[in-house]
Amino acid sequence: MNLLFAFIGLIVGVLINVLADALPERERAQRPFCLQCGHVHQGVGVLSLTRRKCAHCGAATRKREWWVEAGTAVLFAALPSLIPNPTNLVVNSIYIAILILIIVIDLENKLILDIVTYPATALAVLGSFIVTPDQNNWKLALLGAAVGFVVFFLFYWVGQLLFGPGALGFGDVKLSMAMGAMLGFHRIFFALTLAVLLGGVISLLVLLINRRVNKRTYLPYGQYLAVAAIFMLIWGVQVFQWYTN
Repeated sequence: MNLLFAFIGLIVGVLINVLADALPERERAQRPFCLQCGHVHQGVGVLSLTRRKCAHCGAATRKREWWVEAGTAVLFAALPSLIPNPTNLVVNSIYIAILILIIVIDLENKLILDIVTYPATALAVLGSFIVTPDQNNWKLALLGAAVGFVVFFLFYWVGQLLFGPGALGFGDVKLSMAMGAMLGFHRIFFALTLAVLLGGVISLLVLLINRRVNKRTYLPYGQYLAVAAIFMLIWGVQVFQWYTN
């Protein structure tokens, strides 16, 4: 199962790279191609792990492509050991793939796209009907989506008042809604708390280390939300049980 999911993760990584290039430009997804000359990679060459440069013009493969494919493969390889229930494993793997796509697009374009968050929310509500009760159910999913939206909308509104437009993007609000549907009401609060802690600590470190960054510099926040959601999809049940005990 671990080897199978590693292979699936590798293919999912290729798909994430394709969508991360196409969706921000509102283009139709197509086979991976060289950004320098437009050459479409054929056969096994669609995998960044198998090519260091374009076979047509010699341009080097982007590091992002390599890291997304390798990272997704490694993470997916570990999932069967971390999520033993087969149904939960499949459903959560789909959610995690969507969240990785959101991370890549947000880091590169400072965008969280409606075309990703709205379908992800609807898919998560449907998924709540088939996962185990300790994971989610449709009532918890709907309530979690509502809570995620409202809580982060308050953050968004306060940010506008204190720091002006752009302090937080409204895409973060919709991502929080999708997270609530994926995690359910009982786990969304843990995910939002973890995201706030991650965002605060890492932003402070970047502020201290990088002299080009100041208090007015825009730093994408969706990555922290998505990472927190992935953590809670894998370990959320244990965190909730530990907290309630």
